[in-house]
Amino acid sequence: MMPQSLTVRIRRPEGRPVRIWVPVLPVVLVFSPVVVLAVLVGAVACLVYHVSVVRALASGWRLVSALPGTRFDLEQGRTAVLVSIR
Repeated sequence: MMPQSLTVRIRRPEGRPVRIWVPVLPVVLVFSPVVVLAVLVGAVACLVYHVSVVRALASGWRLVSALPGTRFDLEQGRTAVLVSIR
């Protein structure tokens, strides 16, 4: 299953925290020409390095499918960023 949304929370030293929800599907659709170009470049790289293109695409899809439920935090001083993928 492809991730559906991305939530970014930014805690700043002054002021209120910022929370941003990003729907993944519209972003992927907007950037689809770049995604198609990246897949073509990856397929050519697979052919150059003698890697199975089908296996590489399957591995990439498994990686994207495993993203829902992922969370990571970044902290620098009193500023913190939490990214959650659903």
